[in-house]
Amino acid sequence: MQADKLQDRLYFAAGVAARHVGSSIDAYRPTSAINPISEANRFLRLYAAFLPPRGRMDGFVGYGSNEWHGIFDASYTQPGDYLVASNRAFFVAAQQPLLPVLCILANRVVSLRRPAIQSAVGSNSYGGYVSADAALLLQGWPASILGVSGAGDAPSGLPTAQATPQMTVLLPNLPSVVIAPGDIVSDDLGRNLVVIAAEFSELGWRVSTKLATT
Repeated sequence: MQADKLQDRLYFAAGVAARHVGSSIDAYRPTSAINPISEANRFLRLYAAFLPPRGRMDGFVGYGSNEWHGIFDASYTQPGDYLVASNRAFFVAAQQPLLPVLCILANRVVSLRRPAIQSAVGSNSYGGYVSADAALLLQGWPASILGVSGAGDAPSGLPTAQATPQMTVLLPNLPSVVIAPGDIVSDDLGRNLVVIAAEFSELGWRVSTKLATT
C-alpha cells in the first residue's frame, strides 16, 4: 500500500474513532495577525478527542504538560489550525506522516509587541518600554505558557530579592510575523514577558521569555 493511501486510511480511522469517543469542535485557520479564532476564520466542524502524548487513557495529565495526541480526521486540517471545544483551545503543531497528530493545549491568550527604537541619542524623554509606542504584531492568539525549572539571577544579594521568573511560550506558525529578542509578550493575566530567544521549526514557535519586573 502506498504511503499516501495508508495515511488517508489512518486519518479516516481516527475520524471514525472520534465520532464514538470525541465531541464536536470548531476548527479555525488564521488569516491575519489579529484574533485567529474569530468567526470569519472558522472553516470546519468535526469530531475530535484528545489524549495524553502516548495515546493512553489510563493516567492523568499532570503539571507542566501541554502536548496532546489529537484523534480526528486530519485530512481536513494542517499545522497552525486551531481546534476549539467548550473552554479548551488547541493548535495543531504537527501532522507528521504515519504519526499521531501533535496538538498543543493553549492556556493563555497573548499579544505581541515590538518596542519602538529610540530615534535620537541623549535627547529622548524616556528610554524605557512604552506600550503606546510599540508596534502591535499579534493580538488575541491562544498560546501555551509554562514556567521553566530555572530562573534568572536575583537583582541583588538582599534577602528579599527575588529571581526573575522565566517562561516558555509556544505558538503555531504565524502569518508574516518573525519573533525576535526584545519583543514583548502580553497575556490575559496582565503579565508582560520579554523575549530572550525565539526558535522556529516545523512545530511552530518556541519562545524563551522572562517576566518584565520594571
